[in-house]
Amino acid sequence: MPDVSQAAGRAAERPAGRDLREVIRDEHLMRRRILEVLGEGPLTIPEIAEALERPSHEVLLWVMGMRKYGHVAEIKEATDEGFYQYQAVKREEA
Repeated sequence: MPDVSQAAGRAAERPAGRDLREVIRDEHLMRRRILEVLGEGPLTIPEIAEALERPSHEVLLWVMGMRKYGHVAEIKEATDEGFYQYQAVKREEA
């Protein structure tokens, strides 16, 4: 019988490392650091990961969470390499 795990829409195995729940919990801790890095200008996920010395797959989760809640926004044009750049969103203090 053929292996249908990939054909059935299952996501590819994520890189070995920390438990996904740990990575998600770290979003609150990493938010300030990501915003500091983006304070110097828009960056791609790999560039943010390099600046933070963290794996790209973890940074992707954090940035997407921050995007969902309006902390960062993507620039509409992709880079020549096909990556979108993200920038910090100026938020008014309540």
